[in-house]
Amino acid sequence: MSKRSTYDHAAGLLLSTAVMLASLAAPSWAEDKPAQAADPSLLRICAAENEQPYSNRDGNGFENKIAEVLAKAMGRKADFVWSDKPAIYLVRDQLDKKNCDVIIGLDTGDERVLTSKPYYRAPYVFVERKDTELDITSWDSPDLKQAKRIGLAQDSPAQVMLEKLGLFNANFNYMKSLIGFKSKRNQYVRVPPQRLVEDVASGKADLAVAFAPEVARYAKQRGEVVKLVVIPDNTTRADGQHVPFHFDQSIGVRKDDTQLLAEVNAALEKARPEIETILKEEGIPLDEIAKTPEGRAG
Repeated sequence: MSKRSTYDHAAGLLLSTAVMLASLAAPSWAEDKPAQAADPSLLRICAAENEQPYSNRDGNGFENKIAEVLAKAMGRKADFVWSDKPAIYLVRDQLDKKNCDVIIGLDTGDERVLTSKPYYRAPYVFVERKDTELDITSWDSPDLKQAKRIGLAQDSPAQVMLEKLGLFNANFNYMKSLIGFKSKRNQYVRVPPQRLVEDVASGKADLAVAFAPEVARYAKQRGEVVKLVVIPDNTTRADGQHVPFHFDQSIGVRKDDTQLLAEVNAALEKARPEIETILKEEGIPLDEIAKTPEGRAG
């Protein structure tokens, strides 16, 4: 689990005021519970109970499966510490309070934690109908201006590019409809990834833009109708600054938990084949992990 929201995947971009205020929301259900001493036979995993396709209490999230594989490679048993709040709050409300010890799927280099070596890298994608007459393969594609509705999450890299191309205002009402016109003031509101795919599949939208791991499962389910087109990672803002669209993913631990981080890194190497199988079964288009100190380019 990461502080799962689209602004996580827009490193270096300005955070919206609404999202920053959301980090000051009410304390979690676990705040009044004293932290328990960790059992060395267990790997305590911070997890959101309703954040598909990443995590779900039934264990069907692909990050739940990765956590199971990681724990096994460490010679431990996976012990999920569930939260009923969005995953963006896991670091603050669970990991930092020592209610659990690892978070699956944080951006590599997340400054709130220590992150492991990246175990996969994934891109943002265009979700398109297979029978579309539009030829859209990058942010430079002229046909973008012909798309009548484009699904996206507010405060995402996609918003940056739509603003650059002069397409944001035309898509604003549709974007807000994806979250039921809820206000983001003082709260985190997630765009349902399945909705993004279904709207394209049904023809309600011509295009959607999303982080591939969020929509791959649903695109695979509607594979007879939709396709995923990988967005190149060579995009710049109007001022020339790089807008990253490919991101490395890591395991996160507390900043002082260097021993656990070393164990996690060793286990990731052992578990790599099984993790790659999980990701491929999910339908996530994978990219080569960046060769940079933080594991992430951009």
